[in-house]
Formats: sequence, structure tokens, C-alpha cells
Amino acid sequence: MISVKHLSKYYGEHLAVDDISFDITEGHVYGFLGPNGAGKSTTMNIITGCLSATDGKVLIDGHDIFDEPDAAKKLIGYLPEHPPLYMNESPLEYLKFVGEAKGLRGAELSAQVSEVIEKTGISNVKNRRISTLSKGYKQRVGIAQALLGNPKVIILDEPTVGLDPIQIIEIRDLITELGKTHTVIFSSHILSEVQAICDQIVMIAKGKLVAFGEPEELQKQLLTPNEIILTTDAADIEIKKILDNVEHIAEIDVEPSESEFTVAHIKSDHDDIYDLSSSVFRAFAVSDRIIYEMSLKKGNLEDVFIELSENADAEPAKSDEIQEKDVTVESEVDKA
Repeated sequence: MISVKHLSKYYGEHLAVDDISFDITEGHVYGFLGPNGAGKSTTMNIITGCLSATDGKVLIDGHDIFDEPDAAKKLIGYLPEHPPLYMNESPLEYLKFVGEAKGLRGAELSAQVSEVIEKTGISNVKNRRISTLSKGYKQRVGIAQALLGNPKVIILDEPTVGLDPIQIIEIRDLITELGKTHTVIFSSHILSEVQAICDQIVMIAKGKLVAFGEPEELQKQLLTPNEIILTTDAADIEIKKILDNVEHIAEIDVEPSESEFTVAHIKSDHDDIYDLSSSVFRAFAVSDRIIYEMSLKKGNLEDVFIELSENADAEPAKSDEIQEKDVTVESEVDKA
């Protein structure tokens, strides 16, 4: 549906996006995840044709966004971070204007305006002046205009910024519903939001495309457990002696404690942490000390996000889903 190839963008001498590539397929909700200033908005603005690229190509259902802008843009509905609303108009008046700008006329215009009003839940405020609406309703009006023209792809830039918790839940539910009939791409720096809605995640850090895949796959591929947490009656020195002949133990850290139990963190460089845990268990089994509890430290998507963001200048982890590209921080103009 969308193919981004070797996309780069300079602002003067500042490199905002550097040679990133990925493909978006139909039938998914994609989350553009990254910290503020990561390059999300620049990338989305280029994909929608609102911003030129220094280099690279963007194809929308086979149409080049730069060479065939009219054909490509008809397939996209876009909500910028700051919706371009006319505050003195009502949602109904505004949507009719936008529909006409998109080439809709007569019965088709009326039908689509009515449909998007119903779909976005703004029927009860459609005749009120937009300036009097809450931010949540203004966002809904912005999403409604993006839906006009029945585009295949809906792109939403930070759609929940500035909303209260109830409004955020409502917008998330709306995005989930839109995902049933459209390909949806939305950007966010809120991890829980992306996890709650998306079935595919595009991670951007310091402008780099550092990971791309399903949430569960990213956790599995990037955060294989590499630490055993052990609770035992053995003292610090005893633990190290018991495990002295166990291979693939990189480090043993013991938590300070005045109780009769000792909690040790056993860090490993082994690819199979489960094999190591078996070796640890067998080593204790032949000693006179007891293991009261043994668990594996497993990361979550937040750990992935932090790790990739902090290590964005390094080579990304190896995975079929991870793009090995380099980029720098998005400039201030990207946030505008």
C-alpha cells in the first residue's frame, strides 16, 4: 500500500531523516512510535506530500507522491498534529467545504459528510461553532475531514495530544474502529497508546528507523531474557562458589539484605537463558543450599523503546524486522 524507499530530508545542513525504508500493507493499524523530536512528523509530512524530500521515493498504491501527487493524495486522509479547522464554522459547514475541496459534489457530498459525522460521533455538535467545542471534539472533526473522499489510508499525527484521559480513550476506540475498514497510521510518543491500538509498530529514534514489526515479535526478538533472579538461603560468597563451574555467567549481583534470604541477579551472555537456568538449578541441587524462588527477567515493549532510543547511534539488533539505518534528531521546524 505504501512503500518508502531510501527517504532522506535535510533542513539546511541539518539531517532530519536519513535513508529510511519500510513498507506499509493494507489491513493493519500502524503506530509510528518515537520520542519527541524523533523524526515522526517529518516522515509523515513527506508521505502525505505536505513536505518535499531531499532524496528517496514514496509510493502510495503504486503512485509516486512527488511525480503523481493528485493520484497519490486521493488515497490518503491526513490529520496533522494541529488540525486545520475553521473556528467560526460549524463541523457541518466545515466538512462540506473540505468535501468540495476534495471534489465531492451533490448527493455524494451530502452522503459522505453524513457518514463521517456519524462515524466520528459528532452528530450532537455538528451545528455548533467549532471554536466552542472541546479539544476532543475538535480532534474528531479533524479525523472526520480526513475520512472524506473515502481514502484507503488514514494518517494521524499525534491524535491524542492534549486530550484528557476520557477523550484519549474515545479517540483510541475510534482509531480501532477505523482500522477495520482502513489502513491507519498514527504517530505517538506514548508507548501504552501504541501497544493498546496497533498490530504493527514502526519505531523511530533520533530519526533512525530502528525497528519494525508486531509488538510481541519486537519483545521476543529484542528482549530475550538474559538475567536470572534467584532467592536462596546461600550467602553472597556461597552463591559464587556454587556457581563457579557454571558456564555463561557474566556477572552475579547480590542485593543488600539483612534478612535470612539472599537475592542474586545472575547475568548471562548465553543465547538460551533456559539452558542456563537448568545448570544453575542443578548446581544448587548438589549443594546443601535451597532455591526458594528462581525467575527470568523479561523485558517489555517499554524496555525495547528505551533501549533502541538510547542506542539509536549504534547498530540495531539483528532481526528480519529491524531496519539498519542511521538518522539524526528531527529539527525544531519538524515539530511545527
